[in-house]
Order: sequence, then structure tokens, then C-alpha cells
Amino acid sequence: MKSTEMPIFGGVNTARLILVGSGLIAIVVAAAILFAPEALYAGYGISVDGNATLANELKAPAGTLLVAGLVMFAGVIRSQFVAVSLTTSAVVYLSYGFSRLASIAIDGLPHSGLVGAAGLEIVIGAICLVTLLYVRPSKAQ
Repeated sequence: MKSTEMPIFGGVNTARLILVGSGLIAIVVAAAILFAPEALYAGYGISVDGNATLANELKAPAGTLLVAGLVMFAGVIRSQFVAVSLTTSAVVYLSYGFSRLASIAIDGLPHSGLVGAAGLEIVIGAICLVTLLYVRPSKAQ
């Protein structure tokens, strides 16, 4: 796989390192939502305990997040999946981050932890997007 080089974001190994981090975060958060939502959301002042409807609504997208995390890890294992994995990571993290910003604009400020999550998601998504631009396969092959 040919890739263009840039000192910070260039190369498949840099992309793999970024994908380890983004994939691990996605998988850990998804697993926490799926298997321990009470503990995760209590830290944000949200009570899930005893509310099956809320738990169901939170767990449905967590399954998607878990699969997305596994797709992110695919690029760590196989270099031909790096572009797909970075694209998945950029789309997932940027969509979460910008959706949170839209919610802040529409609904007001949530718990500070969720505001921090929005910032982190946008940073991770932007790093993945920039890395994707420098690691995607060369069209001159």
C-alpha cells in the first residue's frame, strides 16, 4: 500500500496507532453502555436504573458503536482496511461530537463530562480525518 508521507500523520503505522486508541475508546464505551449503563451514566447525573425504556434506547446505538470499534481495529490488523477504519472512526467521532454541539445549541449545557466528551470526540474525529487524507491509497498505483 502506497501512502503519502507527512511528519505527524504520515504512514500506515501512525494510522494503526491512532486506530488502536479510537477503536479501544469506542469498544470500552459501547461495552459500558451495554453491560453497565447504570455505572456509566451515574457519573453524568443520569439514572438508568429501573428504566427499561431508557436502557433500551441507550443500548441500541451502543451495539452500533461496538461494531464501529471493531471496524476501527480491523485497520490495525490488516493494512488494506486502514482507509475504511479511519473513515469509520472519523464519521463516528465527528457525528457524535457535532451532534452533541447541536444539542448544546438547542437544549443548553449538559453535565460538564458530556461537554468534555464532545470536545474529545471532535478532536479524535479530526485526527482520524486528517490521517485518512495522508494514508489513503495512492491513485497513481
